[in-house]
Amino acid sequence: MKKYSILTLFILTFYSASFELYAQGCVAIRQFSGLGNAVGQGNILNKGEWNVSANYRYFKSFRHFRGTEEEHNRLTDHTEVINKQHGLDINISYAFSERLYGIVSLPLQYNERSSLYEHNRTDRHTSYSKGFGDMRIGAGYWLLSGEKAQKGNTAIGLGIKFPTGDYAATSTFYRGPESTPTEMTVDQSIQLGDGGTGLIVDFQGLWNIGSTNFWYYDGFYMFNPKETNGTLTNRSRPNEAIMSVPDQFALRTGVFHAFEKIHGLGASLGGRVEGIPVHDAFGGSEGFRRPGYIISVEPGVSYMLGNVTGTLNVPIALFRNRTQSVTDIENSTPDNEVHGDAAFADYLINFTVAVRIPKKVKEVFNSL
Repeated sequence: MKKYSILTLFILTFYSASFELYAQGCVAIRQFSGLGNAVGQGNILNKGEWNVSANYRYFKSFRHFRGTEEEHNRLTDHTEVINKQHGLDINISYAFSERLYGIVSLPLQYNERSSLYEHNRTDRHTSYSKGFGDMRIGAGYWLLSGEKAQKGNTAIGLGIKFPTGDYAATSTFYRGPESTPTEMTVDQSIQLGDGGTGLIVDFQGLWNIGSTNFWYYDGFYMFNPKETNGTLTNRSRPNEAIMSVPDQFALRTGVFHAFEKIHGLGASLGGRVEGIPVHDAFGGSEGFRRPGYIISVEPGVSYMLGNVTGTLNVPIALFRNRTQSVTDIENSTPDNEVHGDAAFADYLINFTVAVRIPKKVKEVFNSL
């Protein structure tokens, strides 16, 4: 296998799916909070070429954590909250040059949330949300070119998250002793957007560490200056009545190996951490949020055939922490510490298909 083909496989494998983030439960990390989808593509695409990818994700969250301690009784008592989330992102990237690239991400979501406490606390019911999420648009730039980039490269990027997703989605809830159907806003974890315009700063890179092995890394932070979005939470505490618009962050690194004897096949093993901070970097941090983070090991496999690459990654949770929020701290007293909980998933299924559109194909199409 030629070194160029290995690099192509690596880049399409990891940066077609890079930071297609997801909420692995009640800690509401929105999918595609970062812009890593375009990383690398600008480095292998010629000027004027495109890459189109579709990413599907699914997870089921049901394990409750308060801090780092799991509340096992929630499962035995059958009081756990169960979130099932499906996401499909359509991503389009374009190479302005061998170093400068742009990307647009259009997310779709379908979510289910099953609980007792949001209804009559006796019978389990399910609330739903579906539709467009928050769109992202951005650009990045590779720091090295030519011979300097033969062994590796790093890109930096900037992007904007637009509040295109419904951040006040409603569903039917069954309230009171008579289970009266009532239309209410759904929980923050399955809202389609957060209602804020965010600034995304990210970085990503890869380096050859011998033969067909590569070290990859990427990370981002999304600044959400808006404090609250006006959406009711239906919670009893006054300072938790309105939903917060939180920042988000993630970091990912690992090793990718391309199999020389099986052309197009690659495998990876890495780790990732992602979450929501207690306090935003800019703007206020009031309103209801579930801050926390999750650390996962991330095995993956990919296969490239021509200009089409398929990738399957399955992040598996190793450590989960629902940190104490601003409102938790405000509601605490010397005799009673308030520390909310959150439900997390054990794993996530993340599948991507990416299609590289060479410039010559576009020229043929334009000539018709």
